[in-house]
Amino acid sequence: MAEMTSKDLARVACEALEEKKGGNIQVINIGEVSTIADYFVICDGANAPQVEALVDNVKEKLFKLGRSPKRVEGMRNCGWILLDYEDVVIHVFSKQDRLFYDLERVWRDGKTVSVEELQ
Repeated sequence: MAEMTSKDLARVACEALEEKKGGNIQVINIGEVSTIADYFVICDGANAPQVEALVDNVKEKLFKLGRSPKRVEGMRNCGWILLDYEDVVIHVFSKQDRLFYDLERVWRDGKTVSVEELQ
């Protein structure tokens, strides 16, 4: 099996978030404006159990493909959990925290990519 690219990893993460009805999934290509990662995938859940389900599904789908997060930040009952897969960083927020932190505005120099463009 060929090595997964960062684009592939972002696509699988988006699919996993969509499976659990993640809200307003956004992908930002930050590779040309930062060395942190190639992509940010941002999503929100309606409540704490949904945020947990979103995170668990992403981790499960990527684990089946041989990828584990290098770091997980945030606690299960907080409003923001970050999954660091090195070249792709996945942010799962509560709706309130997503509005507060507004990563799309902070990283507006990156290129917004539609989920379809990851195919």
